[in-house]
Amino acid sequence: MRPPRIAELLRRFLEDANSTPFSESGSLYERISTYIDILVRWNARINLTAIRDPEEIVTRHFGESLFVARHLFPSVSSVSPVPSVVKGFVPATDRLTSRTRVADFGSGAGFPGLPIKLWAPEIVLTLIESHQKKAVFLREVTRALTLTDVNIYNGRAETLPPSTFDVVTMRAVERLNLALPIAAALLAPAGRLALLISSHQLDQVRRTVPTLQWDDPIPVPDSESRVLAFTQ
Repeated sequence: MRPPRIAELLRRFLEDANSTPFSESGSLYERISTYIDILVRWNARINLTAIRDPEEIVTRHFGESLFVARHLFPSVSSVSPVPSVVKGFVPATDRLTSRTRVADFGSGAGFPGLPIKLWAPEIVLTLIESHQKKAVFLREVTRALTLTDVNIYNGRAETLPPSTFDVVTMRAVERLNLALPIAAALLAPAGRLALLISSHQLDQVRRTVPTLQWDDPIPVPDSESRVLAFTQ
């Protein structure tokens, strides 16, 4: 897919009414184009995503992932700046820096972890994926996009040392009630959990990890029920 079309599809995930229009060219969109080519090719062999249409891959996978990225790192990307306060969310810029240690729990096809890395290249990213073939796919994409400071952990998240990461992201993880306490244990002091979930899962999330405090959920563009939930 051509980068200008990718930029057009992603516009609503990266801007709001008060932001400056971003360029439709640049390495972010070129790398996403490369990523899509690899994903479509691999998806014919192993089930990485049920979504087959490239434009829907852009909006559903990259759109949601970059929506997380711009809230975590509002002034890091070379894409045009976004407001430091978006729909009531105030980013903790004193805690989230360019060397932030980010873990993507159950990374699968790399979402949201790898798009977050494309947005904020200087973070240190760990993709946690226990499925061997999916881990091989993640390694190929990482090489093709020439990304550095990316570790693909082909194992179970509970075997990682606790209190390791500044941010842990989760999206479309099975058995959320079992995964959440493991993800919370990976957080360093003052670390943040970032979840892409359905709004009806919010109560379950709060009950499962009652020691964590949550900001108000942020609706995901073009979705009736998807929200972005952050711990404080």
